[in-house]
Amino acid sequence: MNEPLNRGQRVRVAGHGLGEVQADLGQTVIVRFGTEIHECDRSSVQVIQDARQAFASGTAHSPLEVVTRVQAECISSINATWGMFARSKISLLPHQLWVCRKVLETWPARWLVADDVGLGKTIEAGLILSALKSRGLLERLLILCPASLVEQWQYRLRTMFDLRTSVYAPDADGERTDFWNTNPRVVASLHTLRIENKGRQKRLIESEPWDVVLVDEAHHLNADEQAGPTLGFKLVQRLETANRVRSMIFFTGTPHRGKPFGFLSLLSLLRPDEFGPKKAMKEQLRNLPNVMIRNNKQNVTDLHGKQLFQPLVVEPRTYTYSAAEAKFYDMLTEFIVSGKAYASHLGGRDGRAVMLVLISMQKLASSSVAAILRALRGRLARIDVETDSIESQRLANQQEELEENGDLDDAAAIDERIAEIRLRLMKDEKEWLTKLIDAGEEVDEETKIQSIVAEIEKLDTSVLLFTEYKATQSLLLSRLIARFGIESVSFINGDEEARGVRLPNGKETTLRKRRSEAADQFNEGTVRFLVSTEAAGEGIDLQQKCHTLIHVDLPWNPMRLHQRVGRLNRYGQTERVQVISFRNPSTVESRIWEKLTEKIEHINNALRQAMADPEDLYQLVLGMTPPNVFRDVFASGGDVPAERFDEWFDRETATFGDADVIDTVKQLVGNCSRFDFQQISEKLPKVDLPDLIPFMQNSLVLNRRQPRLVDGELSFKTPDCWMSDIRVLPEYERMVFDRNQRESRSLDRLLGVGHVIVDSALAQALDLEATTAFITADRLESPIAVYRVFDRITTDAQNRKTLVYGAAFSADGQIRVLPDWQLLKTLNSLSAHSLKAMPETFTGSPLVTDSRLEEAGALALETALASGELFTAPDTSLVALLNPK
Repeated sequence: MNEPLNRGQRVRVAGHGLGEVQADLGQTVIVRFGTEIHECDRSSVQVIQDARQAFASGTAHSPLEVVTRVQAECISSINATWGMFARSKISLLPHQLWVCRKVLETWPARWLVADDVGLGKTIEAGLILSALKSRGLLERLLILCPASLVEQWQYRLRTMFDLRTSVYAPDADGERTDFWNTNPRVVASLHTLRIENKGRQKRLIESEPWDVVLVDEAHHLNADEQAGPTLGFKLVQRLETANRVRSMIFFTGTPHRGKPFGFLSLLSLLRPDEFGPKKAMKEQLRNLPNVMIRNNKQNVTDLHGKQLFQPLVVEPRTYTYSAAEAKFYDMLTEFIVSGKAYASHLGGRDGRAVMLVLISMQKLASSSVAAILRALRGRLARIDVETDSIESQRLANQQEELEENGDLDDAAAIDERIAEIRLRLMKDEKEWLTKLIDAGEEVDEETKIQSIVAEIEKLDTSVLLFTEYKATQSLLLSRLIARFGIESVSFINGDEEARGVRLPNGKETTLRKRRSEAADQFNEGTVRFLVSTEAAGEGIDLQQKCHTLIHVDLPWNPMRLHQRVGRLNRYGQTERVQVISFRNPSTVESRIWEKLTEKIEHINNALRQAMADPEDLYQLVLGMTPPNVFRDVFASGGDVPAERFDEWFDRETATFGDADVIDTVKQLVGNCSRFDFQQISEKLPKVDLPDLIPFMQNSLVLNRRQPRLVDGELSFKTPDCWMSDIRVLPEYERMVFDRNQRESRSLDRLLGVGHVIVDSALAQALDLEATTAFITADRLESPIAVYRVFDRITTDAQNRKTLVYGAAFSADGQIRVLPDWQLLKTLNSLSAHSLKAMPETFTGSPLVTDSRLEEAGALALETALASGELFTAPDTSLVALLNPK
């Protein structure tokens, strides 16, 4: 007859591992294994001595086994909460760790992360996904993003976190291929998937549920009160309605596009129980902290609380036209005015079509003579070809759609196409075009380009230059090559080629360069100048060697300026970013930009006065302003008399940053969750990947291996018991724990949680039975009891975390609770000599008694509850006891 097993008794059960008895039913025993409870056959249950029993009997186990086991407990506890030990190739920042912790507080999760541009959303996403993967909660992942960012998401998750994904390919998705079930982690273009084609949405909806659906640039999931939801919104809504989404995370820097209906509709996709577009927004604001996170550059810090981002150095420059340029632009202005008069005469669809062409020509002209000249030549070449006026409207609609989807380079290219549409702009257009082209060809050198090259000659830094149009890009490339040499210059645009670049020998050529190659060259410092169109305005980091940006032209949408600056003013930038712009004060565009700058400063002042913790909210305010507000102002500004210009501007831009917008921004910022270093600094673990080294060394020694650590690089032969996974290699050479390794294949050598060899070591260590050990007194000053704090509730198991604490018993009778990371630091300080085997029996310490152990357990529980972690029915168990000898 077997003796009854007491509740809490430590046991091992074949097929399940170590667990704790919950109830002895005679023939069967109910055992808890982490967050799972099973009823086990009594014959399969093996009794294991727990820490209390070992303490009471005076049993001492191998110090190496006990310390290795507790190190594994600490590492698992830290990583499950913060994701600190993820295999990221970039140093982690407090706000990124905080976002990870916030999102992982409860699971499934529904969050809108609306951080300012440049704060590392890919890193935040990678931390979250890595932590979920290590907890076994990320089997299926679907990432939806703009088409231009698909490859970037795949590349960064792979190279930064070793998270492998497949790119959705429409050709691979057919009735017989079962794409969605055979590819468990997918990155897909929202623009592609939103359109039903050959049953692909049906196959997506009918596939297995996704553990996580992550949407980047989630403001594209828009719903309008009159026009209804966008196709992207409908797609995500269909996935949600069909119960194909367990958790959903949205990323966007502009969550509110000016209409509460659209914003609340977006939130309703995440939390339909708390948000809806038909309810008053003020009633729903109290729920915002449960769904929306927003961090700004002004409130993020490093691990020491030092602000990461410095204010921009903005330096406007002016220039004046040469006589030839002035003649050309005066003639072009007359041409535009005549064209507008002709459009007004036509009226209707044809009149609107003419206006669209003229507006595109204005935009090109504001960039450079070269840009408008290329379009004028194209028009003249097609002067006798008939084109329907519907074509210009079709292209305009396509351009608006491209801008909405973030394809800014393609959107700018449409200006060139619209400007060349063969649609009569006036009765004598052919004569006008001939005269304009002749006048444009008289401009030998553009003074703006000369001024830019002269400015660059004063600088000794790398320079990033942005322009909207490829003709301007080619002109600037030609001048930079002539002055600094072709080896110093590269470029980025959507076509990956620059036509009409003039070489020093006078010949014109077409340069070709992949976007990724150009970015790598610039970041590595092998080229000094990078001339980019809006193709680099999103999704490319260019801050590694550069902190100077020049706006070659000023787009009609101010949001593009913000996105351009975000390529340099982002996480990883170590210098204060210098932004230089060029304007001709005599132009209408310059006057409009001067007024816009004044209004932006007025908006910022109003926000600073209204908020206790002011910050730069420029991106949010811009995101709430429809782009057509700015387009209309620039398009019609030239028609307004100077004496009425200020009044006209104020009227036309009345909705930009008005009282309603400012009030909405205040409500959003004031109610969403945000990182605060002062509140989080004490909780933030002060550990990183190098703190895994002692654990890995101990694990290898435990398996009779001899690890070699040289300059932070670990080499070893793999223990046989870790070889069960086919990914494990027999031997590892020069493995590193340094995130800042810059060699191309450094991730292959980077060890962290998520690497198969580290995960194998953790699994073995957590299954060790040793609980009590002696440590030499020169290394361990006082006894330490180790406790696991857990939730007795096992339903909704993915939300049930386990935290680890140490309790140090001092000679003065005090008990000091050590959080998991401090306990890990203490154990890591133990030398190999101190972990040598000690006698198997001991008399204990007078500082540690049963009552003191109970008291220490209560303090550990109290500390866990005060940490903010959510427990329904919290409890503690004694994991191990370390005694100085």
